Amino acid sequence: MAEIISAGVHRPRNVDWQRAAGLLYGDWGTSKAYVLGLAFVAAGFASFSIVLAVCALTAIVAFNYIIICAHFPDGGGVYSAARQQSRFLASVGALLLIANFIVTAALSGWAGVTYLGVSTEYAPYAAMGVILVLGVVNHFGPKHSGSVSIWLAVPAVVVVVATIAFSAKHLTLTHLEPPHTDLETLWVQFVGVILALSGVEAIANLTGVMKLDANATVEAPKVTRTATKAILFVAIEVVLGTALLGWAMLSLPKSYAPELGAHKEDMLRFLGERYAALVGGPWFGEAFSLFVGIVFGLLLISAVNTAIVALIGVTYMMAQDGEMPRQFARLNNHGVPRIPLVVAVAIPILVLALIRQFEGLAGLYAIGVVGAISVNLGACTFNKRLGLRWYEHLLMGGTFVILALVEVTIAKTKPDALFFAVCVLGVGLGFRAYSHKIAGLKTLTVTRKVAEMVTQDLVTTVQTRIEEGHRILVAARGITRVLGFALDEAQLRNATLYVLYVKEVAVFYGRGPTTAGRPKWQNDPEAAAIMSAMLKLGAERGVSILPIYAVSDDAATTILDLAATLGVDYLVIGASQRTAMTKLLRGSVATNVAQQLPDSIHLIIYG
Repeated sequence: MAEIISAGVHRPRNVDWQRAAGLLYGDWGTSKAYVLGLAFVAAGFASFSIVLAVCALTAIVAFNYIIICAHFPDGGGVYSAARQQSRFLASVGALLLIANFIVTAALSGWAGVTYLGVSTEYAPYAAMGVILVLGVVNHFGPKHSGSVSIWLAVPAVVVVVATIAFSAKHLTLTHLEPPHTDLETLWVQFVGVILALSGVEAIANLTGVMKLDANATVEAPKVTRTATKAILFVAIEVVLGTALLGWAMLSLPKSYAPELGAHKEDMLRFLGERYAALVGGPWFGEAFSLFVGIVFGLLLISAVNTAIVALIGVTYMMAQDGEMPRQFARLNNHGVPRIPLVVAVAIPILVLALIRQFEGLAGLYAIGVVGAISVNLGACTFNKRLGLRWYEHLLMGGTFVILALVEVTIAKTKPDALFFAVCVLGVGLGFRAYSHKIAGLKTLTVTRKVAEMVTQDLVTTVQTRIEEGHRILVAARGITRVLGFALDEAQLRNATLYVLYVKEVAVFYGRGPTTAGRPKWQNDPEAAAIMSAMLKLGAERGVSILPIYAVSDDAATTILDLAATLGVDYLVIGASQRTAMTKLLRGSVATNVAQQLPDSIHLIIYG
């Protein structure tokens, strides 16, 4: 992810549908790893109707998010979508998403270590250790968050298909039982196992970096085809895979009921072992069980990492937007927000320390993700500016009503989940009020015409355009000799000098165009010192200086994208000053730029 704050320059769109689908599957595809077990615990051999209901709701939500991605090509997560209606509503949705990420980290960590063979007794402690290690790794700002999920997506699909194939000859309706309870109890059971929805928020936030459709432009972006492919293929696998695996689970003899209940946390591994043994004998069952455990264990641990990075990202985004204290946006030397990193590690560990039952964690999970999706769908349903078709309005509004009822049911039947959500909302809204107070913000009601007169783009509409000529782009992290060299070159060549400052922020979260308070170099002390000095020197020496400020998690990609977008003749960068450890984890900027820079641009490395 890279976000460029400059007129006419946009974030690079380099995420194709395959990579987007891999990132989505890393979160969404893991749901079946524990949904089946929890459904069996809730209703035993009468749980097939619950599994099918969860699959149906998953499919409906997926279709809704295809619509959302089509209307929000620059980021359609709950914060961006709800912000068009209300800043407060957007903050509530983001806080519910934070609650979801907290529990996702804890729940996926628990399930992940269980799939790797850790007993239930020690699973919470092992999950705490995993989260702590991932927190240390994220201190350096992971360069490509979610890459592990992409590489493990294919083996995970192979595991699912193979398990279904092994069980195909043994699928039967003999052991299925009708619901034993009334409709109200069945609804409560259904609400208790809704764990397969979280990933769609992640895919909605990725639209800002997805590759554009063939008939789209940067000025009029459109990612409908890319998003549709990513969501559709993963949704088909999740829905069909969960339904068929649920049928396979309930096709085992009822004598297996105690074992099925005991393996609620690693049901896929148990099913794989049983059905593989029927095909190739006990040794084959054990070997396949080990393979399933490794693949899904690592995939779930990767989901922990994704949740941590997303939690850091959404907190940082709110801080940049003025909805959280500015202290939350302060970065370490590797571009990672310090306070959000500590929160992203400490809170999930605290949740694991307080909740010692897997079902308890699952209960906390749903209230956050269902609430966030409900806010998103509700905001889009009542947003007249989107221009939804009548059937899109009907479908999205109906889904919003269903999820709102689910959220109310969770709040009523799960006091711990309600308490957890209230705590997250209370603390988050308290920080929001504090940040507004110290920033001196005050809410005023004005007419639409007055609001249009103070739009952020007003200044850019009256700026003069710079004449075409030689162009030099210099990228520097501080006031160094490379800036003086670039200034000399610009003066000698009578060229325009673009001074680029890239603030490295290692967070994984998209910011849509509706987000106010975009970062400016004037608000960054280090960037302001560089730009002010260069503007002064340029005026004294008759050199046209154009400051460019960028926020990115990948400095090399941002420099390359800007150099190509601006059509510069020369690119001047300083030699890498990173430590050996940082180079190992994140690479050298100069090396990465040199390897990918087009031949039409001359590269000068000063040092």
